Amino acid sequence: MEIGAGFTIPWSGDIQRMLKSVMVFEEMPKMPKVGSMTATNILKNDRQLIVGIGSALVDILIHEEDEFIHKTGEAKGGMTLVDNTWIERTLAMGSGSATIVAGGSACNTIVGVGKLGGTARFVGKCGNDKWGRQYEEDLVKQNVEPALLRSDSPTGRVLSIITPDAQRTMFTYLGASAETHPEDIAADSFADAAVVHIEGYLLFNPDLIRASLEAAKTAGALVSLDLASFTVVEQSLDLLEELVADYVDILIANEDEARAFTGQADEDLALKALAEKAKIAVLKIGPRGSYVTCAGETIRIQPLGDSAALDTTGAGDLWAAGFLFGLVQGYSLEKCGQLGSACGYEVCQVTGANIPEDGWNRIRKLLV
Repeated sequence: MEIGAGFTIPWSGDIQRMLKSVMVFEEMPKMPKVGSMTATNILKNDRQLIVGIGSALVDILIHEEDEFIHKTGEAKGGMTLVDNTWIERTLAMGSGSATIVAGGSACNTIVGVGKLGGTARFVGKCGNDKWGRQYEEDLVKQNVEPALLRSDSPTGRVLSIITPDAQRTMFTYLGASAETHPEDIAADSFADAAVVHIEGYLLFNPDLIRASLEAAKTAGALVSLDLASFTVVEQSLDLLEELVADYVDILIANEDEARAFTGQADEDLALKALAEKAKIAVLKIGPRGSYVTCAGETIRIQPLGDSAALDTTGAGDLWAAGFLFGLVQGYSLEKCGQLGSACGYEVCQVTGANIPEDGWNRIRKLLV
């Protein structure tokens, strides 16, 4: 099974042997530094490992009209926790076939880092089933070190309903991923990490996200937090305020998430409010690009290509992949944002959060 190609019959193989034999990337050339603010002003050391922690989930993608979302009774563009029976019942109501790929927000980001040639590790929990085995094998094939915990519960899954405007509405059955406990976070989970990237969905497990943040700081890593969904922010606002103030160095949000977190509908005011909460604040504004703010300096990142999108699933996750990869490589924050924009654009041209190899080849041209 390859990410983006759907699932095939599981095959056996020694994971460590596979990890050693995965493609070796040549050392990436350094981009010229543009602008006064670069990653060297932010990073505490010369590490390059990026570790992601989040839910190991299988993505089920279907295309439907807005009326289909209305029938679910949930807000378009949000994320709702459901059980597996709900997903099966809703799938049966669908008008077409489904695409099945490996996913999870932080996992999507870390796979992106691996595809760019970065040093990447993913921490999460999946089931002792065929989906869990495929998940691990595929991480290795994508240049990611798997640090996976196991459960007898099924591997979790997400039903993403994509409407004609390319917006996706998600319904999540956490399965085994919900059984990750604070004590599961080993002392070496984040060893040697430059950045630990945490998906906002972990806010639904307060003890786990707190333990993860503590472990990341103990390891001497910067903490990157993607706010994930406006519904997550709305339901976890008090906890989020506390954790961002105490732990977060890099805060990433889109317009809806920023509005829910800061209470500001004006994007300039929302960006200012985000910048007061973290060393680096990112505000993504969809097809209009993004803003990166650090140490009082704001950089406008222009979008790549036109505004056409087939599916926005994973756009934010892959934006974070490009940005964080650039950060640990020492690129200017402008170049980090441009790389994030390129990754976000390419993933919007396909269904699901998996950029095909020709897309990655176009992105890698930015590295020379």
